[in-house]
Amino acid sequence: MSRSQLVPGAEVVAVPGRGLAVRTPEGEFLSVRTAGVDEDVLLSRLTGVTKGPVDEELDRVVRGFEEAGYLAEGPPLDPEWPAARRNIRVLGDPVLTEPLAVQLAALGARPRTAEAVPAPGGSPAGVEDLLDGDPSAVVWCLDGPVPDGLWDAADSLPDHGVAWLRCHREGRQAYVEPVAAAPGDVTSAHVRSRRLAATPAHRELAAYWSGPRTSGAPVRLATPTATLLAALLADDLSRWATGASDPAGLRARRRLRRVDLRTLTVSDHPVLPVPDVAPMPEKHA
Repeated sequence: MSRSQLVPGAEVVAVPGRGLAVRTPEGEFLSVRTAGVDEDVLLSRLTGVTKGPVDEELDRVVRGFEEAGYLAEGPPLDPEWPAARRNIRVLGDPVLTEPLAVQLAALGARPRTAEAVPAPGGSPAGVEDLLDGDPSAVVWCLDGPVPDGLWDAADSLPDHGVAWLRCHREGRQAYVEPVAAAPGDVTSAHVRSRRLAATPAHRELAAYWSGPRTSGAPVRLATPTATLLAALLADDLSRWATGASDPAGLRARRRLRRVDLRTLTVSDHPVLPVPDVAPMPEKHA
């Protein structure tokens, strides 16, 4: 057998009076037909340990687990963060950048944080400002809506070989945008265009983004909320850096995440780049 133990998230349980069942990583229960195989021997085999005699019937049952995708080749190892992608520039509000920097460092990256580029109230950052220090990726986190034009220069980072990831808050909802790592990936401008196209309240949403806005008591990000947003960002960036596969569902580079800050519910929404507008044909007299 080339594979010898259950993949992460898959578990086998003994059901009284019904034999064994496998709980899949998706949370479904499937019955296991063991025929005459000793259940203790099978369970030992599924942990990567050979216990007792090995026979053809046991191999058949184990092969069924392998063909269904529930066996791995050995203990799962977290992929190492490549040295060439460790230099991460983290910009924005400390309530988000501080827990993100902690998580990135724990994963093997070298985050470098700054509150804003340039200082608050200044002109939007230029791409030269963002490339300062030769980062492999730039992450920008805002505890509020994105001012018009703030991320325009950052949207060109993938053209310079630098990955680009961002998140922001709108009231009691937060948005984690896709990683843009290559020309043609989803930028912040694409996300704004897609969101405007998807809502009948596009005029209201555009006015909300451009401001001014009148608010009541400020929404404050609690520690669990900020930690969740940081974890989502760190996971997406780690998958980009290490080349790890995305979990089942939408690809990270084509996925907009909406986080309800009241319930900490995360919903995924597909998002695609917006094609350039075709030029008008020339008119000949």
